[in-house]
Amino acid sequence: MGDLEGNVNEPEPPDAKFWELADSFISLANKHTAQTPKSRVSATLLYAASRFNSFVASSAYRAKADLVADREKIVGYFVAQYEKMLRDNLADHEENFKPPT
Repeated sequence: MGDLEGNVNEPEPPDAKFWELADSFISLANKHTAQTPKSRVSATLLYAASRFNSFVASSAYRAKADLVADREKIVGYFVAQYEKMLRDNLADHEENFKPPT
């Protein structure tokens, strides 16, 4: 993927900073649910992630033609990453399921 090689294709294993950042985004999302339905917060968070990831991907290129040529590779990468993370987190919620109180 052009300038994304080794940058986005090969993510580093999660470290303490990764989990700290993830927890900070989750905490902010949870705060928003006090006044906004969870489904709306979820949709907004997905949009924000796609917007930021588009920025990250496009900023790795020097030529628009290269970005355009790699569009499907970029989309495939982020979709695969999201699917893996979603499946892992759903498995965790299933394993630790507790009905709402």
